[in-house]
Amino acid sequence: MNKNILGIIFLGLCLIVALNYLILPVKTITPQSCLVTNQQVSLNGGTFMMGSNDFYPDEAPTEEVTVKAFEIDEHEVTNREFRKFIEATNYVTSAERSKELGFPENGSAVFDAASWKFVAGANWKHPEGPGSSIEGRDFDPVVQISLEDALAYAKWVGRRLPTEKEWEFAARSGMDGKAYAWGDEFNPDGEHMANTWQGHFPSNNTADDGYMGRAPVGCFPANEYGLYDIIGNVWEWTQDPYYPDRRNADGEGYDPRQPDIPVGVIKGGSYLCAANFCARYRPAARHAQDTGLGTNHIGFRTAADIL
Repeated sequence: MNKNILGIIFLGLCLIVALNYLILPVKTITPQSCLVTNQQVSLNGGTFMMGSNDFYPDEAPTEEVTVKAFEIDEHEVTNREFRKFIEATNYVTSAERSKELGFPENGSAVFDAASWKFVAGANWKHPEGPGSSIEGRDFDPVVQISLEDALAYAKWVGRRLPTEKEWEFAARSGMDGKAYAWGDEFNPDGEHMANTWQGHFPSNNTADDGYMGRAPVGCFPANEYGLYDIIGNVWEWTQDPYYPDRRNADGEGYDPRQPDIPVGVIKGGSYLCAANFCARYRPAARHAQDTGLGTNHIGFRTAADIL
């Protein structure tokens, strides 16, 4: 089997033990409103404390870093926005030509029934495979996007991907040293601040935040810089390669769990992150991702220099 497939299923993202549980029924919650304005937020840049010494080893050490002024999308790129790119350029995503890239079929990685699987036919139009669709989900974040796909879109709109430093600076919104993008309490006053997994992962998702999976962008509170879903919902690509020590960000990246695969840094966590597993819904959190493979919980937002 292709090493990339093995990497994502067995060693990538989060190592998941398949359990024979049923996901319990949940209440249906319809959000009152979700903001979609397709704006960019201009940040003056500055110096901040990056990383954390309190969680996963690859988040350490904390260090003082400086970023220049830049713009960043207020929310993740949506299916509607990505469709415009496809229609204008006839671009074919990595998942739609993965057989040419060494996979047994065209497809991508999907989390289903408590485990990761390579699903033939999974792509941005069919995030969970041939039986799924984005019909009526224009404002969901686009997923099943490889790093190459994200870079191609960013170039088309005259922008780029954020660096890991820029992304974390934007996510922290001036809250140095805080565990979360909004402070030190995960659910302040009982409010869900991001789309994450509630309950014991992977056996029970109570969906108390209103969503079993991806949410439309802008359905949760913005951070102090006006950015929506910078935490949770879907992981987001940065332009940096992944190394266990982020200070070595040069080359194609390296992850000891999948040593033969080029890996990039994804940030922010997703709807699959729970308190008992992953817990990477924090600005300092980071993860290695095979640059040639998307999943149904990885998207992106774009950035640009301010001259």
